[in-house]
Amino acid sequence: MNCKNCNTPQRTDYKFCPACGAKVVVKRLTFRNLAYDITERVFNVDSTFFRTFIQLFSRPEEVIDSYVQGVRRKYLNPISHLGVALTLSGITIFIMKKVMTPEMFNSYGGDLPEEVAGKIYEAIFDYSSLFFLVYIPVFALAAYLTFNKKGYFFSEYIIAFIYIMAQWSIAIFLPTMLILLFAPELYMTISFPMLFVMVAYSIYAIQRIHRFSPGALILRSMVFLMLTAIGYFGIIILFYIVMFLTGTLTVQDFAPQQ
Repeated sequence: MNCKNCNTPQRTDYKFCPACGAKVVVKRLTFRNLAYDITERVFNVDSTFFRTFIQLFSRPEEVIDSYVQGVRRKYLNPISHLGVALTLSGITIFIMKKVMTPEMFNSYGGDLPEEVAGKIYEAIFDYSSLFFLVYIPVFALAAYLTFNKKGYFFSEYIIAFIYIMAQWSIAIFLPTMLILLFAPELYMTISFPMLFVMVAYSIYAIQRIHRFSPGALILRSMVFLMLTAIGYFGIIILFYIVMFLTGTLTVQDFAPQQ
């Protein structure tokens, strides 16, 4: 028979095409086969997803440094790990839109006019995935400037923080869903403190790679916190600039109410 992807002749007992590497599919597309294919491709349950998820907590240096050094089969690649995170993030955003209100956001962000709070509330959902992706180079640059004992390239720090940010997003999915379903009014209250936990996990993962002394770790962590804080507020400022440039917000929205 021939490969269905590249049309190269192959033996009937092959599981993968020797020419293009595609998996040989001989069964019809039943619901069972479809479910298996989705879980294998998206979550990679049968091979590396759970191993990668566990190791990124217990031994993050093993996953990240292995990929940087050229290991490609042992762990789930960073883009696939990010894909899982974005999928779960999309589910979270869908639930947030159902259970949260602009009033919940307004109680956290200050006494904004109701119309303005509504605009910002909608924009946060629209740009949430973009925010998540922008955090990656911001954290990567901060780590590149402060934690670089092994001489990683900036691009390699991008890989590290794709893993780290995706791992964090996946890890908080279940508790976030529980909060949104049973106590959505608490979500905004705990979201800001959780940023510090995310930064702490980032420092933990990077420290496991570079192994600084306690004194050096404290000093470099303080600089890392400062740089990530600058980046965080820079992203917020950029968000408002985009809001004004697109006409979503205007100066009149913040004028004193009569």
